[in-house]
Amino acid sequence: MSTLTSIRFIRRGQRVQQDHVAPDRTLLQLLREDLGQTGTKEGCGEGDCGACTVVLGSRRNGRMHYQAVNACIRLAHSIDGMALWTVEDLTQDPLIQPAPGHAARATGELHPVQQALLQQHATQCGFCTPGFAMSLFGMYQNQLRCQATPHASASLPPITREQAVRELSGNLCRCTGYRPILDAAQQLHQLPVMQVDEAKLLSLLELLPMDRQGETAFLATNPASSEPPPAWYLAPTRLDELLAARAAHPGAQLVAGCTDVGLWINKGHRSLRQVLDVTRAPELRQCLPQPDGGLALGAALSLTDAFAALVARWPQLARFAERFAGLPVRNAGTLGGNIANGSPIGDSMPLLIALGAQVELASLRGSRRLALEDFYTGYRQTALAADELLSFIHLPAPQPGQLLAAYKVSKRFDDDISAVCLVLNLQLRGDGLIGQARIGAGGVAATPARARQTEALLSGQPWSQASAERAAAALQAEFDPISDMRASSQYRREILGALVLRLWRESQAGPDSQASRLEQLQPLTEEAPL
Repeated sequence: MSTLTSIRFIRRGQRVQQDHVAPDRTLLQLLREDLGQTGTKEGCGEGDCGACTVVLGSRRNGRMHYQAVNACIRLAHSIDGMALWTVEDLTQDPLIQPAPGHAARATGELHPVQQALLQQHATQCGFCTPGFAMSLFGMYQNQLRCQATPHASASLPPITREQAVRELSGNLCRCTGYRPILDAAQQLHQLPVMQVDEAKLLSLLELLPMDRQGETAFLATNPASSEPPPAWYLAPTRLDELLAARAAHPGAQLVAGCTDVGLWINKGHRSLRQVLDVTRAPELRQCLPQPDGGLALGAALSLTDAFAALVARWPQLARFAERFAGLPVRNAGTLGGNIANGSPIGDSMPLLIALGAQVELASLRGSRRLALEDFYTGYRQTALAADELLSFIHLPAPQPGQLLAAYKVSKRFDDDISAVCLVLNLQLRGDGLIGQARIGAGGVAATPARARQTEALLSGQPWSQASAERAAAALQAEFDPISDMRASSQYRREILGALVLRLWRESQAGPDSQASRLEQLQPLTEEAPL
């Protein structure tokens, strides 16, 4: 028992065990090839189209928590100890039953999300439909969870159009069109409720971890030395065990949500023989308010949870947070993974740089902190040592007079990679001068970057149109972006300057102006490069 090659999870009210699973096998491969469950489709293989969407259930604060994720880039071993639903399960899971007081469910009876899609004629070719159904199921269950205890029924609240758009942001349809699909989401509250028997499911999930006792410690203290190295997937459940495993196996591939590593496997055809999963240590999934008013975010927090914590402190970031990929990617991906990946077009880094974030790097030797902008040493290169992990992201408290704006420019509004990401954080003093400026930029250099020259030009100056125009010119001169498939170098420079001027105009217009309301409805200036 020196390797973790089996997976245990709950499906259709039963414990499922799959043995001899390679560490780099994806959940989609497990479903379609090993289990013969072909309702979950293979589309892009990148987490963009949503045809492979499934729903995972896990215990959180004594309740079930449901997440729609992309099976194509999710490693199969990562669902160990969870509950899984695919589109086939919506009609076949015995734990999904009508609310108390309603007639028993007939064999094969459609789930409300399926019935709504049918009634609204929300499918044509049908290839994307399983993914849409599962995203709707995840939304449906989370809405019910907010309305009732595990032992009581609930009514489903009405779903707004805006909420439906957010929940389906990771699903693409190329023939039906989105209107009937969104109509189906808004019809759900009119249909009889069906809900998961959470009390029974929780009791089943509690039994799964008992099978894993001893495996983590054995691997961490007995590294194999044979050639070629043995294949294993290790997911320590304590931070000290995780750090020990990192020190013992510095060559193992670190993974979290695998929203990028999954592409290495699917598109780059890379083979990963030894995988170290950082997401099972609860210490790294914490959101910890600090005595000085700051915030420490665990590196394994999902992007969904991390952005929720950020928006709670800076509500103006809400729309920016929703534009980070699609919901299934945010549910799976982690804040620490996005940072440690080191991509120059990662959206979280410009924001965190502008907020003054520091990263904490931990090992058995201790921990150290770096300013986030100093964490990057080159293109996809970081200061992380071979025995270290990114453990926490530390943020200072919001300050009075803070003018904060985050902009993402991409070809698609939802579920797309930035051509330019720019975040400006200006500290406005009572006398109208800029006390401090911090600017984070992505897509314009080999690494996520801080615009120090432009910051220096703004600091101590009045926040005026003239200052904004000088800053716009300085920002354009500070970076030398490349031309690629997303945008030309010239366009990226123009956008950098335009966004500084946009912040000036928005700061003068006020939240109740007509321009501001129109911007919220149709953000044309954040659409495709010309």
